Amino acid sequence: MQFRQQALAKLQSPEELDLPVRLARPQGWLVLSVTVVAMAAASVWAVTGSVASTVTAPAVLTHGRGSYVLQSPVAGQVTAVLARQGERLPANSPVLKVRTSQGERVVRSLDAGRVSALAAAVGQIIRTGADVAAVERTARAEDPLYATVYVPAESAAAIPAHASVDLTVQSVPSGRYGVLRGHVKSVGRSAQSARQIAAFLGDSQLGEQFTREGRPVAVTVGLDESSATKSGYAWSSADGPPYELTSMTLATGSIRLADQRPVDWLLP
Repeated sequence: MQFRQQALAKLQSPEELDLPVRLARPQGWLVLSVTVVAMAAASVWAVTGSVASTVTAPAVLTHGRGSYVLQSPVAGQVTAVLARQGERLPANSPVLKVRTSQGERVVRSLDAGRVSALAAAVGQIIRTGADVAAVERTARAEDPLYATVYVPAESAAAIPAHASVDLTVQSVPSGRYGVLRGHVKSVGRSAQSARQIAAFLGDSQLGEQFTREGRPVAVTVGLDESSATKSGYAWSSADGPPYELTSMTLATGSIRLADQRPVDWLLP
């Protein structure tokens, strides 16, 4: 009965206008103020701030014109190997001698360059069109190196002109000498097939490796030069490695994409 009487009394005076107003405690106002300030700061940062992102992809150090695979125009038995791996040859230089049914024939280089690989040996039987050598299209030792980074096609459009690039070179301990510095020179217009990559690099295995997860876009990176290092290029460390870089060295490229405002992520 006592609880029923209290309930009836509350119904008769629902607004309780005679009771004093209870104000929020100071701790509550402090929490509310901090929350409002934090939300305001986050809103300003979302509109005016920027977030940097990168894309990482496999890369190869090459000369600007790439390489080509020298194929034998005849079938027969190799009787002599006239070039050495690493040798620089003028165009139309003899590379192999092959004994055919019509007599001995000489296989010659197509363009001037450095022999990066030999795939034929004395006594070997080769067929017409067989790969016998890979030749880089460069005639001078001082020709600069570039990096070709094979970026997933869906990320290529976000790469800005002259974007900075960090290259972790496979043959250089990054923990000791850091990363190689560079900037984007050009971004390919279309995705490349394994055959196109192999034709440029002179290596069919790399063509298959770089297209394993889809056809990538080739991004050409110019290496930042430095007279203070042995390699002649700029590194994140002061001196870089105490030796020169060679072409066809594998690396991993990290390309900085265009900065984005956080609010852009929320917009359709």
